Amino acid sequence: MDNNTKKEKTKVKWQLVVYDILVMVAAWGFVFGPMHGSSGYTGMELGMNLVAFLVCIMIARGVFYTYNQIWRYGGTEGYMRIIISEAVGFTVYFFITRFTPIASIPVIRTTAFVALDCLGVLVMRMSYRFCFKFGNTRTACGRLLLLLLSVFAGIKGRDRKQDAKRICVAIVGAGNTGVTLAGELADNKNSVYEPRMFIEVDESKVGRYIQGIKVYRESDNLATIMVDNDIQEVIFAVHDMDMQKKKDLYAFFSQMGFRIMTYDSPRIDAEDGKSHLREFSVDELLFRRQQTVVDDSTRAYYKDKTILITGGGGSIGSELCRQLATMDPKKLVILDIYENGAYDVQQELKIRYKGKLNLEVEICSITNMSALERVFEKHNPDIVINAAAHKHVPLMEHNCIEAIENNVFGCKNVIECCEKYGAERFMMVSTDKAVNPTNVMGATKRMCEMIVQSASTTGKVKYSATRFGNVLGSAGSVIPLFKRQIEQGGPVTVTDKRITRYFMTIPEASQLVLASGARARNGDLFVLDMGEPVKILDLAQNMIHIMGATNVEIVETGLRPGEKLYEELLVRTEELDKTPN
Repeated sequence: MDNNTKKEKTKVKWQLVVYDILVMVAAWGFVFGPMHGSSGYTGMELGMNLVAFLVCIMIARGVFYTYNQIWRYGGTEGYMRIIISEAVGFTVYFFITRFTPIASIPVIRTTAFVALDCLGVLVMRMSYRFCFKFGNTRTACGRLLLLLLSVFAGIKGRDRKQDAKRICVAIVGAGNTGVTLAGELADNKNSVYEPRMFIEVDESKVGRYIQGIKVYRESDNLATIMVDNDIQEVIFAVHDMDMQKKKDLYAFFSQMGFRIMTYDSPRIDAEDGKSHLREFSVDELLFRRQQTVVDDSTRAYYKDKTILITGGGGSIGSELCRQLATMDPKKLVILDIYENGAYDVQQELKIRYKGKLNLEVEICSITNMSALERVFEKHNPDIVINAAAHKHVPLMEHNCIEAIENNVFGCKNVIECCEKYGAERFMMVSTDKAVNPTNVMGATKRMCEMIVQSASTTGKVKYSATRFGNVLGSAGSVIPLFKRQIEQGGPVTVTDKRITRYFMTIPEASQLVLASGARARNGDLFVLDMGEPVKILDLAQNMIHIMGATNVEIVETGLRPGEKLYEELLVRTEELDKTPN
């Protein structure tokens, strides 16, 4: 920091001190001025009291760092510091006047003075913040005048003239998340959004104002209210809303033609710990609360372990790498035949952890036993997660030999290496298509599950398998396909308009693998409770709307060979045991 910057900071700080002293003197004169000459107190005695009080208060404000606050961004904490420092300073002043030769003034007078001085200081800071918020004095004064008129004359205080550069939004949710978002948008002069109304299902908040913004209920005349408020976009800023209610609101706003956004509040476990305002994503189209199954015991299980992930460059494998990297492993080994995917994950983790993560990449196929043995001999992994597999149903119907060689014999090779090189745990990534399989891919995954369960009865390694449904956003999934088709103007193709599928997100799938591996007994098979299945037709219609497309046709192409109308998650549902989460 250069000398000019230091001088500027010092200047601003002492300017505020001078302003506070002037406020204090004015308050003192207002309260104690009438006492001079009529109450027995001399000007000297009153002056000494003023000096004593000034010293006590200023020291207290310094102790509580009130002059270190940047008041243009002042908040509740800063105002509380002033109130507390005022109380502490007054208490010290009270004892000084009682135990020193300084004349003691009646408590009721000094209390009135303290209250007036504190009020003056707070008003000055609030006014400064108000003026800064609206950019210039003229705008601030105009807003303040409208506010006063709204109080005394019943005139609505909001400036209804819409700035052509700002987008009027309605915020769904008047809780902490929604209020935080409204504050950020209102305080940011560069924001393109202007919050105009809250929409809330909690009746105790309806009809009240938060930061000058009225809270409305979700009702029959909501459409008219939104039009009156010039609403252009809707932002969901609530995470504990009933899923059916959220679905109904989404459908309502979609039919009205509003662009729908969502606000992610800051979370400790988020990658960057920041809040995000983003498009309403495919995850929300599930209208099922995303499940978190990783806990502290799971993280402790993977800490200080050497972990090998086959297929580590794929959709599930790469997310497994990201999540395992946060658990302090001794070494993380990414194995994949596709070097581009493995390279992308390697570079991402290198940049994020800046060399603090012990990361290795091996390029080979799990069908190449000699290459696989070299990898195991070099790294001697404690935990092996087999996420390498061919998974595209139609392609595997036409390439069944490759499907069997890669999925079945590749899995068998990895298991044999685990036994030979003394791995502690083997975890297999499976699929719901392995249940009563009707296609080659599903049959190969069911064979892998049977191999794993057989190995659990004869081998030394602990084995488990994890089965889940379709993964949103993974390579080759229906979401990227629909997106490409919509971007090209359609048509969007569905094999059958009656078809349903269970869906989960990539983080859910990866967490399920890790959590089940940490808690599994030998030979266990795990499946995530994914709620109700989703109609593919509904998913396609929602994507068309969310991407703002018009006149995109949905075409039915007929079921492909080996494809089911619905997916099953278990071979025999009566054998399902529910875990605590």
